[in-house]
Amino acid sequence: MSGTVPILTEADVKRAITRISHEIIEKNQGLDKVALIGIQRRGVSMAKLIREHLQEIEGVKVPLGILDITFYRDDLSMLSAHPVVNGTDIPFDVNGAKIVLVDDVLYTGRTIRSAIDNIFDMGRPDCIQLAILIDRGHRQLPFRADYVGKNVPTSYHERIEVEMDDIDGRTQVLLVKED
Repeated sequence: MSGTVPILTEADVKRAITRISHEIIEKNQGLDKVALIGIQRRGVSMAKLIREHLQEIEGVKVPLGILDITFYRDDLSMLSAHPVVNGTDIPFDVNGAKIVLVDDVLYTGRTIRSAIDNIFDMGRPDCIQLAILIDRGHRQLPFRADYVGKNVPTSYHERIEVEMDDIDGRTQVLLVKED
């Protein structure tokens, strides 16, 4: 039986982003050398929201980068002959930075591995922390998020759909049950 179940409303997402922002400040004892990198696409939306909250809370505008991991994927050969590339823009030096890597859903860990490979090709950050809106489990690689909006245990026959206002026209998280 298929169906869609709401997991987080727009208000829930905003609360999670606010909490994650406070946790980033607390864990790093401020924002010195902290930079955000959002993974294309919805990780970028999240990173922008986190950046806004950090600026509201601390009065500091942290650097923000955009990362496209398309060519770092271990399943690139299984994608279409012409994969969609959204572009990478890291307008700061990653060397010595405290990078907070931001994505919408943590699942197998393969996207995170690809992102970390990509970042290390640019330099050597002091550390890389991971901020995730939804952790759905089923890890294939040994990654865990430092900041999690919500843990949602799922089956292999379910998927998580994150919708962000700047991309989808609304903000919410859905659990989609497939046949």
